[in-house]
Amino acid sequence: MTTTEAIPPPSTSVATAAAQGIASCHVCGRTSPASLEHCPRCETELHLRKPHSLERTWAFLLAAMVLYIPANFFPIMSTSGIRGAQSNTILSGVATFWEMKAYPVAIVIFTASVLIPLLKVVSLIWLCLAASGRVTAAPKNMSRIYHVTELLGRWSMVDVFVVAVLACLVRFGSLMTITPGPAALSFAGVVIATMLSAMSFDPRLIWDRHRAQDDGPKTPLP
Repeated sequence: MTTTEAIPPPSTSVATAAAQGIASCHVCGRTSPASLEHCPRCETELHLRKPHSLERTWAFLLAAMVLYIPANFFPIMSTSGIRGAQSNTILSGVATFWEMKAYPVAIVIFTASVLIPLLKVVSLIWLCLAASGRVTAAPKNMSRIYHVTELLGRWSMVDVFVVAVLACLVRFGSLMTITPGPAALSFAGVVIATMLSAMSFDPRLIWDRHRAQDDGPKTPLP
């Protein structure tokens, strides 16, 4: 079996599972000797670390950052009715709800559709830099950031769900019709790309880097 991430040898105080040749299946979670190559339970190929973890994480991150621009500047929803046609971006929709004094709705949309995706991209960039040794941070804190990022990412789809529900329900002929705008597809792409990026990242690489730095320059680094 071959892996794309080099695993540093354990420090004198801690013997890791990877250093002992024990791999955890990323599908069912069962731990098995890496020499088996395939999980005895689900037949998934075993890896000490996720193959090409940083490369895939960066690729999905770049895709998310590219899609984030049209998702915020193009209309996410178009409304046509007896008062004419109107298009709204995410930020203009937040501003409209704020002017209507619907503060909770405006805060929820801004948090789920603007703040969370942006923070998730920044967090994943920081995690990748920490795993590659370009920044120094406590591995426990970085692991917490990763798990929070993975947990909150799915809530970014709130705005897409709202537009989809409105487009299905609000069909009043010439009175009012709501249709999704081009930004809806871009925003859904941002959410999916960031979720795939978080799934591709292996937080154990941060601990490997931390142990490699503790062991000194003689330890091979990935």
